[in-house]
Amino acid sequence: MDFAQRTIDIARRNVAEGGRPFATVIVKDGEILAESPNLVAQTNDPTAHAEILAIREACTRLGTEHLTGTTVYVLAHPCPMCLGSLYYCSPDEVVFLTTRDAYEPHYVDDRKYFELDTFYTEIATPWQDRRLPMTYEARDEAVEVYRFWQERNGGERHVAGAPTR
Repeated sequence: MDFAQRTIDIARRNVAEGGRPFATVIVKDGEILAESPNLVAQTNDPTAHAEILAIREACTRLGTEHLTGTTVYVLAHPCPMCLGSLYYCSPDEVVFLTTRDAYEPHYVDDRKYFELDTFYTEIATPWQDRRLPMTYEARDEAVEVYRFWQERNGGERHVAGAPTR
């Protein structure tokens, strides 16, 4: 099966049905494990990106938060939210089929605090200097939750089974 073409077909169908032009297919051992179009327009959920939905389905099917051993096909280079999710679940590879520069003459998704041209600079900026207003309200009780987690996990600080270098 041509998984890249499958990704394109899902995105095209989503546009025909009133959705946005994004899709994801996750493959393990030569079989589709999960797939999804972007459902933001249909659900009014700003996190319903194709990558996020497919990752949720794949992890649920596998019974783990890790996607080692998989290849993830995405229509376009992932946005920062999806890229973060992909780093977190650790697939073996991500294959993207177009770049923002290539599709920008046809689609732009700039928001109040989110423009793709400046976002990576913004995320690297110290929190107090970002455009999105952020306030740090230190609470010892917040750190206590992490101490409790470590205690419940036999003193271990790392998540069991998490892929590492």
